Amino acid sequence: MKKNKLNRRTFLKKTSATAIAASLPTIVPASVFGKNAPSNRIQVGQIGCGRIARDHDMPSTMQYDSAQMIAVCDVDQNRLKDGKKLVDQYYGGKGKKSDTKMFDNYQDLIAHKDIDAVIISTPDHWHAQPAIEAALAKKHVYLQKPTSLTVEEGRLLSNIVQKQKITLQVGTQQRSSPQFRYAAELVRNGRIGKLHTVKVGLPGDPSGPVAQTEAIPSALNFDAWLGSTPEMEYAEMLVHPKVGYGRPGWLRKEQFGAGMITGWGQHHFDSAAWGMNTEYTGPIRVEAIADFPKNGSWDVHGDFLVKAEYENGITMLTSGGYPNGIRYEGEEGWIFVTRGAYRATASDPIPENNGVKSLDASDPKLLESVIGPNEIHLYKSDEQHGNWLECIKSGKEPISPVEIGHRACTVCLVSHIAMKLPRQLEWNPENERFVNDKEANAMLQRKQRAPYGTSNIKF
Repeated sequence: MKKNKLNRRTFLKKTSATAIAASLPTIVPASVFGKNAPSNRIQVGQIGCGRIARDHDMPSTMQYDSAQMIAVCDVDQNRLKDGKKLVDQYYGGKGKKSDTKMFDNYQDLIAHKDIDAVIISTPDHWHAQPAIEAALAKKHVYLQKPTSLTVEEGRLLSNIVQKQKITLQVGTQQRSSPQFRYAAELVRNGRIGKLHTVKVGLPGDPSGPVAQTEAIPSALNFDAWLGSTPEMEYAEMLVHPKVGYGRPGWLRKEQFGAGMITGWGQHHFDSAAWGMNTEYTGPIRVEAIADFPKNGSWDVHGDFLVKAEYENGITMLTSGGYPNGIRYEGEEGWIFVTRGAYRATASDPIPENNGVKSLDASDPKLLESVIGPNEIHLYKSDEQHGNWLECIKSGKEPISPVEIGHRACTVCLVSHIAMKLPRQLEWNPENERFVNDKEANAMLQRKQRAPYGTSNIKF
């Protein structure tokens, strides 16, 4: 009797399961099955919900069905709530259910078991530490540039990411723009003869008034926002807008970065290195002149000129006096490449529809050249965030890996040090130290305010 009862129960379970399975396709979306099923999607957490996150990183990632953004984090409660709203509304508009988790501490987001990967879109001084901690937690990382605040912490980041074998993509999205790849391929394949000079056009920042200190907004954890940098009184002009997502003032404060030499410099130096074939090295000599504000609270560089010499005989000149972009000059001609009218955010410092050709050359026929099957073909990516997601799944190296990002950022930081010291500096790209220059070497790191900073990470 007992045996019959058990068999009947088993029969009912089997037939019920069969009936349910047979009916599933008519009541469940096809996306529940296959490679983009919820169980196969990369679960992403967004760290930093400001301008670059909202305008660029979040929508560029959410467009892919292979990923699902499930959490946001910010030390500003207003921006945190706006970040959740942006994600929930985006997925809601696509007919997907979304109840995005909110965190005011990125370490809690990283520790969450459901998170596979993080996007770090924070101010420059908050790049390396969360990226290192995410890598230690075996989370994949999309990291906005500049890669680090100092050369020392950039080296630490690269070493840890490579040891942990996670996928880190640097947000130097010019690599995914076809004109930058094609320009580099033309140069690498000798279309302009032997390359001897590269001219990088990069603007400086203006000076400004004296910041007016005020009460810290109740929504902002200002101590956490300052992080490893020194304590200071709060001023909206030096942080970010209380309302809206315009260009933030911290970009013009050396406490939090180095100005345009790192802000846009990493984009152009990264792209230039592609054509120069110097992605895994750096200059051997650097010298610079620069104007710095004599008054006001913004203190990053203004007009400047940096000269960097490489062991392969190439000289790279960088200045706001050149058109914004990269001009490769060889013995048989030149090629110029730029973004054209493309802007990652609405407040990027280039005019819309500026009429500048995104690709130009001394001879227009150069731009009709076909790269042959036996010539150098560089890494092709259609979009930076999509490439990151693909590489998380495949295990392939992304188009902007951490070591290349660190090397490009190092050129920025070494150039900035040269702006500060009125002499030619000799740089050893192998050990990443200046040659016989204690003063310059002391600037490869910054004192960090505990408990924040890469020096305070527990390994």
